Amino acid sequence: MQLLETALVRPWQVPDVRRTLVCLGFCGGGAGVYLRWADAMPAGVELAAVCYPGREGRFVEDFAADWDALAEDALAVVTAVEGPYVLFGHSMGGWMAFDVASRIEERGGRAPEALVVSAANAPSFGLTVRDMFPAQQDTDEQLMDWMRTFGLLPEHVLGDPDLAEMALELMRADIRVRDTFYHREGAKVSTPLQILSGADDDIIDRHVADHWRKLSTGDFRHDELPGGHFYTPDIWRGLPSRITSLHQD
Repeated sequence: MQLLETALVRPWQVPDVRRTLVCLGFCGGGAGVYLRWADAMPAGVELAAVCYPGREGRFVEDFAADWDALAEDALAVVTAVEGPYVLFGHSMGGWMAFDVASRIEERGGRAPEALVVSAANAPSFGLTVRDMFPAQQDTDEQLMDWMRTFGLLPEHVLGDPDLAEMALELMRADIRVRDTFYHREGAKVSTPLQILSGADDDIIDRHVADHWRKLSTGDFRHDELPGGHFYTPDIWRGLPSRITSLHQD
């Protein structure tokens, strides 16, 4: 499929691959953020990150107009992945992973072996004030500070005004899409669901596990990890080690 040439990014191919970890991006985060996990993957697991339109290898394409458009784009990419796969999303990407997985099941497609949602409140509450960060009204400098804080801007971007402007454009495009998010009535998944949350993440509701459990009819697991919205640096760098479905034979 030609779309996969630009929309699914792999750091390298794994021989005798058992399954693929397919990652969906968070607000302002491109595929490259996840590719840093390549060295943390278990044996036989290949890492792949979905590149949304308007960035990286798809920079000539228009940004998605709204949530549905981005979800359908991500759905086309995910369903073209060959072999068993685990679907992962962090923050906004967690909502996207859930929405894509539920659409796949509704349409009788090949569901992931497991769905892993990291640092995301249950989508059944819709878009709340708690979830609207960064915000549309934030200044460019506030958005830049947010991206610096969470390591979204490499040094070569920080030192290049043109690249920094592109990063801001990408962030604002993601915010616009996120702010059109809605929970589709009745959307659930039957695939095993693992929820990850940070012990010090004040964005995440303290009853997050109870709320997510109602959206899955399959096996459920919740792991609380040290740190805030992106955990501690050590936890984030090795996060694949916390994804239980990657380590099953």
